[in-house]
Amino acid sequence: MIILETLLSFIATFGFGVIFNIHGRNLLFASIGGAISWFVYALSLKFALSVPASMFISAVAFSIYSEILARKLKTPVTTLVITALIPLVPGSGMYYTMYQVVTGDVDKALELGLNTLASAGSLALGVIFVSTITRRYYSVKLKLKNKKKLEN
Repeated sequence: MIILETLLSFIATFGFGVIFNIHGRNLLFASIGGAISWFVYALSLKFALSVPASMFISAVAFSIYSEILARKLKTPVTTLVITALIPLVPGSGMYYTMYQVVTGDVDKALELGLNTLASAGSLALGVIFVSTITRRYYSVKLKLKNKKKLEN
């Protein structure tokens, strides 16, 4: 079942990539990022992790993939990150939250809203975590390279 869901995530991400005007091999690799994001998320859920924890782990995985590939493809990281996020966006959570608000079930709406917010926050934290570490790594690497040049 995970394999089928991963394939469908690839196709959905491909479709959004077309809408986002991504071309050529970047579109293929962006779609692979979407498949990776869903695969890691589904696998994390199989290991009985919570939805927010699974979202965080998935965000870290596809962010690492995106950071590495963006440098190899010489394309902006956001091109890959945004498309890889597509399968994980908690849109249904927002829909059901609003549905519960409209029907008057405030307690259920609050519960769903907090769960949705936790999921979205986990995605954001995962992306920020990897982005920060990557920027710090390349900053230190550049400083060491410049220091080495000055010594010679």
